[in-house]
Amino acid sequence: MSEKKEPSVWQGFKAFLMRGNVVDLAVAVVIGAAFTNIVNAVVKGIINPLVGAIGTKNLDHYSSCLSSTCRGEQGIRILWGSVLGATLSFVITAAVVYFLMVLPMAKYLARQEARRKAKEGTQEVIEVTELEVLKEIRDALVAQRGSGPSRQ
Repeated sequence: MSEKKEPSVWQGFKAFLMRGNVVDLAVAVVIGAAFTNIVNAVVKGIINPLVGAIGTKNLDHYSSCLSSTCRGEQGIRILWGSVLGATLSFVITAAVVYFLMVLPMAKYLARQEARRKAKEGTQEVIEVTELEVLKEIRDALVAQRGSGPSRQ
């Protein structure tokens, strides 16, 4: 009786790491981390100064008081500026990702698909044209012989 050798844990781990989706995920995480720096720079260098022209550069200073007095640590504060800042960061991040990554990639893929379809369409037209030419040659040869099959 021959016994099949089970793959070792190390071999299984290596096979797991070499799968395409694991490598793609690792690349996405690294690119995402690098992209975060770009988005943070846009927010810090462009958005915050624009918001600062209207009010303050730090949205954390915006708050409302629910109690009658809010002095120091007393009273109940709603820090809506922090929520607004986080929301703006999210919207900016989504806009930058969409306009700088998703939209150009979608246009690129659409152009590639159009080129592929045009290439396939050209091949089909050539094949149909060749068939028509062959039919014409056959008809010309039959007519040239003069003794073609009688048509009713």
